[in-house]
Amino acid sequence: MNNRKILVVDDEQGIRDIIKEYVVSESYEIVEASDGVEAMNHFKTKDISMVILDVMLPKMDGWTVCREIRRVSTIPIIMLSARGEEYDKLFGFELGVDDYLVKPFSPKELLARMKAIFARSAVSKEEVPVTNRLQMEEFLIDFDARNVYLEKRIINLTPKEYDLLSFFVQNQNKVFSRGQLLNLVWGYEFTGDDRTVDTHVKMLRESLKQYRKWIVTVWGIGYKFESEGNYETNRF
Repeated sequence: MNNRKILVVDDEQGIRDIIKEYVVSESYEIVEASDGVEAMNHFKTKDISMVILDVMLPKMDGWTVCREIRRVSTIPIIMLSARGEEYDKLFGFELGVDDYLVKPFSPKELLARMKAIFARSAVSKEEVPVTNRLQMEEFLIDFDARNVYLEKRIINLTPKEYDLLSFFVQNQNKVFSRGQLLNLVWGYEFTGDDRTVDTHVKMLRESLKQYRKWIVTVWGIGYKFESEGNYETNRF
């Protein structure tokens, strides 16, 4: 038994029923909410392991719910929306959502993404980095704390931006296709939505500022990370 409570927030009963049918079959427990206020009440009073969150909600919209949750928690959030424009996805990822699905979506794909997020979370808790920190010029990653610094000032990255950056720097000079990155960083098989990778690379480059050049586009293939760095264990 998974014994995990999944908070499903959508004002359409039909969508909640479909998600419930698939998720309960995998032994997850479902907690339902039809508006943002009810969602926050459940989040505060129940041991929620993941939130599946619609954007358009009564009383409190999904963006606000996400923002409030991220103030106090890093639990996984999968956003659902009828809007699939890059701007909307960027906005969601900047708020800290772990994944973004456009309606209408496949319940099987949603379940696969849920499993992938939980699997990666379990692995990251078990892994012990060989080294604590990576220093490259004025850029530093503290793997233990999952913090990234630029000129000794912390950079605010979303969880997935950090995962992508960490993967890149630990696999320097290796070229990865978008499908490989989806599989290795997001944890699910490539389904054709390579814009998910492009969106995160764009966000990460903006965060890296003058070091954006380290993420190199290999035309017709994908991306690679090019930089010379030295590992350290001391703290600045």
